[in-house]
Amino acid sequence: MDDEVEREGKMKKATMEGVASLALLPNGSISGHFIHLPHSICYGLHGTELECERECSHGEDYRLIKLSITDYNSKKERNVVVECRGHDAAKICNTDHAHGWQKDVVGMVEEKKHEKGKVSVTFECETLKSDKAAEDHLSKFMPKLVGMDAVVNIGPMTITGLDFDAETEHEATERND
Repeated sequence: MDDEVEREGKMKKATMEGVASLALLPNGSISGHFIHLPHSICYGLHGTELECERECSHGEDYRLIKLSITDYNSKKERNVVVECRGHDAAKICNTDHAHGWQKDVVGMVEEKKHEKGKVSVTFECETLKSDKAAEDHLSKFMPKLVGMDAVVNIGPMTITGLDFDAETEHEATERND
């Protein structure tokens, strides 16, 4: 991961760029991998759709996802609420509000908005695989998802502000206090 750099008195958050392979499942969940390039470090991605309490006015292809990012080396995980647009070809980005969702979801979004360690995620599908092409991809890279009628999205992903090492130092400091 790139180190944080101080520029003009402000800390620049570490940014990881790479490629993600996401399986979009019929139940609204997401499973996949993010490969941080050029380091080829693999992170796990798992998302569950958050139910809206009332009718959503953003359109039928809009949904909020609780996305878990897992560092396979340290077994640490970080959650972020993102918005997902598009049915089969997903576009994922951060959301700044969650009006209409349950209070705990609104609380998570509001809390992250004001946190120093806010994680930002962007993804845009460049390659869409379905049917046999999706099953072939899943059998190579995500064999547990074969036969679940998933479509596969592949495209560039950027994750900003994710630092599992800093979280470890923060947790150790809290325990010593």
